[in-house]
Amino acid sequence: MEEHERLTVGRVAELSGASVRMLHHYDRIGLVRPSARTSAGYRAYSAGDVERLREVLAFRRLGFGLREIADLVDDPAADTAARLRRLRGLLVEQRDRTAAMVAAIDRELEGRAMGIRTTPEEQLKVLGARLYERIGLDYPATRRTEPRIAARIQQALGDARTVLNVGAGTGSYEPADREVIAVEPSAVMRAQRPAGAAPCVAANAERLPFPDDAFDAAMAVSTVHHWPDPIAGLREMRRVARRVVVFTYDADTPGWLDRFWLTRDYLPEFGALLADRPSLADMARAIGGRAEPVPVPWDCADGFFEAHWRRPEAYLDERVRRAVSVWTRVGARAERRAVDGLRADLDSGRWAERNRELAALDSAELGLRLLVG
Repeated sequence: MEEHERLTVGRVAELSGASVRMLHHYDRIGLVRPSARTSAGYRAYSAGDVERLREVLAFRRLGFGLREIADLVDDPAADTAARLRRLRGLLVEQRDRTAAMVAAIDRELEGRAMGIRTTPEEQLKVLGARLYERIGLDYPATRRTEPRIAARIQQALGDARTVLNVGAGTGSYEPADREVIAVEPSAVMRAQRPAGAAPCVAANAERLPFPDDAFDAAMAVSTVHHWPDPIAGLREMRRVARRVVVFTYDADTPGWLDRFWLTRDYLPEFGALLADRPSLADMARAIGGRAEPVPVPWDCADGFFEAHWRRPEAYLDERVRRAVSVWTRVGARAERRAVDGLRADLDSGRWAERNRELAALDSAELGLRLLVG
C-alpha cells in the first residue's frame, strides 16, 4: 500500500471532524480499527478503513446507535455500493423531512405576520416526527383512481392472481378481482384505507417481509420517488414476485423539464428533486423490464402533479397542492412564487396564449411511464 493512502489517527480526526477520543473508542469496540502502519511504524487507516469510517460517521450523524451501525456496515448481504445507496436514501429522506419542516414554519410565519396564531396542537405538529406525512391528509379528496391508468396497470398484471402492492398508500389502484396484500410504511396512509381494502402490512419496500416468489405479481404506483433506496426496493419486488409493474416518471429524456409548462415556466426547482434519483434505465434493469409511456388524460381523476395540465386553475388550490409531495419538497418560497406567477398569467391571459395548443389535446405525454418486468 502506498504511503499516501495511509492516514494517521490525528489526520483522520482533522479531516472528518471526529475527535481522536471517538476514533480510539471505535477502535476499542472493534467498529473501525486502523489496519495499516506508517513508515515510522505507527498505526494508520487504510483506504478500506476510511471507507468504513465514512459510513459509520454518516450513520452516527443520522442518529443510529453504535450497535445498529455495526449491523449495517457488517451486513453480509450488502456490498459497499448497496450500503452507500442505503445511506443516500436515508439522507434524502432526512432532507425531505427538513424541507417539510421549513415549509411548515414558513407558513406559520406568514400567518403570524397577518395576525393568525397557530394552536398549541399545530405548533407541536411542526416538530413532530410525522410532519412529512401531512401530504397524505388530503389524499382521499384529490388522489383517486384514474380508470384509464388503472386499465393499463391491470393489463400489465396479466393473469396474476396474487398481487403485492408496495407503497400502497390509500389503495387507489389495487385490483378488486385479485388477492392483494398491501405494504405501506406511513401510518397516516394506512389509516385512510377504506373499509374492505386489502390487508396492509407496515413495512418498507427495501425490506419486504415475504419469502422469494411469494406472489404472482408486485405493483408500485407513484411511490418509488419516496423510497430511500429505489433500486433496492425494486430488487425486493423482483425477489418476491414473478412479475413486476411500476408506475413512475422518466427524467432522462433530454429537455424533460420543458415538456410540462408548470415546471418549465413556474417551478424549475422540480428538476433538483429528481437529480439524484436512479435513471429510468437503471430502474427497468432492476426488475428486468421495459418502459412504456402513459399519456395523461385531460380530465385525469387522480390529482398527481401532472394531472391538471389542461386545468391550470387547479394548481391555485391549496388542497390540491398539499396532496402532492412536490410542493412540500420545493419549499414554501418556491411554491408561493410559482402560484403567484401562475395566478397572474391566468388573470392576464398570458398562460392561455402561451399554451393555446393544449386546448385541442385529449391527452399529453408528460413523462409518466409504466415499467413492466
